Amino acid sequence: MGGLKMKTTKIKIEELKTPYMPPIPKSYSVEEILAAGGATAFANKMGKNPENIEKVLEALPDDGFLTDEDVKAALEILREKR
Repeated sequence: MGGLKMKTTKIKIEELKTPYMPPIPKSYSVEEILAAGGATAFANKMGKNPENIEKVLEALPDDGFLTDEDVKAALEILREKR
């Protein structure tokens, strides 16, 4: 067992410089939307088709919308948090 040497390989491990963060979609203010010419003009500039919005909303399930009671409860919670 005297003359055998085991071959070794050095592995370089690099640490991530910054953790991966998925892109956060930008939100736009009412002022930015109005400056673009209103909701329809804004949608057109963003490459969206405003005519399809109604079709998309109709395709959503009924439980995808808030009831009047849900809206009232949410608004009440928001008022209390002020």
